[in-house]
Amino acid sequence: MTRTEVLQERRMAKFLDLLDRWNRRELSMAEAGEVLGISERQFRRYRDRFEEEGLEGLVDRRLGKASARRMPPDEEARVLALYRARYAGWNVKHFHDHLRETTDFRFGYTWLKLRLQGAGLVSRARKRGAHRRKRERKPCPGMMLHQDASRFAWLADQEPLDLVVTLDDATSEIYSAFLVEEEGTFSTFQGLLETFLVQGLPASLYTDRGSHYFHTPKAGGKVDKDRPTQVGRALAQLGVDHIAAYSPEARGRSERAFGTLQDRLAKELALAGINEIAAANRWIAETYLPRHNARFTTPPALAESGFVRTDPATLREALCVEEHRVVARDNTVLFAKRALQLPPSPLRPHYVKAEVRVRHYPDDTLAIFHGPKCLARYTAQGHLIQEHPNKAAA
Repeated sequence: MTRTEVLQERRMAKFLDLLDRWNRRELSMAEAGEVLGISERQFRRYRDRFEEEGLEGLVDRRLGKASARRMPPDEEARVLALYRARYAGWNVKHFHDHLRETTDFRFGYTWLKLRLQGAGLVSRARKRGAHRRKRERKPCPGMMLHQDASRFAWLADQEPLDLVVTLDDATSEIYSAFLVEEEGTFSTFQGLLETFLVQGLPASLYTDRGSHYFHTPKAGGKVDKDRPTQVGRALAQLGVDHIAAYSPEARGRSERAFGTLQDRLAKELALAGINEIAAANRWIAETYLPRHNARFTTPPALAESGFVRTDPATLREALCVEEHRVVARDNTVLFAKRALQLPPSPLRPHYVKAEVRVRHYPDDTLAIFHGPKCLARYTAQGHLIQEHPNKAAA
């Protein structure tokens, strides 16, 4: 006797016992149906069929019949072969999403998971305890952004790289993500500039206590907000509150995002055959992020936006490295082993011994300011850009 037949016999015996108790008026028809896990109406149907046909009327008429919704065996074999050949190591949800996006696959996640587990291609996940969230999301976008980086072998057969991500606390939408050899001040500015130019200024930015974000006099201690880094100075200039995280758990939103990205993004890059940083960054921005955000963005509690629009020129002049220098006797300014020659000015005969500010932008260009006035702009190599704007800094 098969397992299905054994279960059928037990169900019939249970029904007969409940029918007898209903006849003795110990149970109502609704209560008997609830014990069987069926409705009162279905229990009445079983009773009528038993009275008309006896035990034969209780046999499940679906037994031995193939489901109309069942996938053909050859199609099931094709899906399993596809996983073995191209998607080995992908988790079931990622594989299911990709099948739905790129093929006419119409079966559900649970069906696919059971088939992959049955074939020994994926292991059964251990049951996890309920996640206890310590802090609720912000109610609307723009109230708090997270920026963090994850070092990982994002490109196949390449050394580990840093993926710098800027995302929203309210929705987990990723506004900026790109690969760099090592995160630092300029990668921070690049991520913020990409985000602020499109979205606007947020109320606050939440980061770890990396040295490019904060000065921390004592390892593991509190940050010194009286000694801002270049990032701290820029955020203060823009009016964005900079919040330091004091534990990995405090950055749970970005940590969970990186868990998803490490599982999916690296596999997607390998599948696309991309193993070069510039090409990867273009593909991430143009192809991956729209799909990722459509899949993982959470609707905010409030529809209002906390972002504030601002002038792009203001952003570019704030999100840069700014250092003070004194002009030499030959009207040059030394910066990062480069001698920046000041051009003649109609405003004064020279700037010798004048204190100026040198700005180094994320695109590696430079500019020299005296007060609010831009005296000159330079290429990454320190060559004067002739058509420099004489505009006030924001």
